[in-house]
Amino acid sequence: MPNKVEEFNAYRQKMNDKLLSNDNKVIKRIFNLDTNAFKEGHLSVKTKELLGLVASAVLRCDDCIQYHLETAYKNGVTKEEMMESMSIATLVGGTIVIPHLRRAYEYWEVLEENDL
Repeated sequence: MPNKVEEFNAYRQKMNDKLLSNDNKVIKRIFNLDTNAFKEGHLSVKTKELLGLVASAVLRCDDCIQYHLETAYKNGVTKEEMMESMSIATLVGGTIVIPHLRRAYEYWEVLEENDL
């Protein structure tokens, strides 16, 4: 039985494949821009993922939060770094971010349990 991370990634991949198969130039360019923006540059990938995590939390996008949590985890972000970043997101976004903080913490625990 797939776990929460596997289900999220399978759905994300399936839908991304469908979206990109429509050969929409704007959608493809947005996906390409996103991919390139998070590559190593003057800022490390780790830093960029934490920035993406904070922005996603402030915008209250659970899918985006999950994506950035997993990518951050895979790039060596510690639980302490994640929580410090999420504390900034909660400060900037306000208490409305707290439900997303809860789900982010829960998702991080799944990542740790599965050591993904």
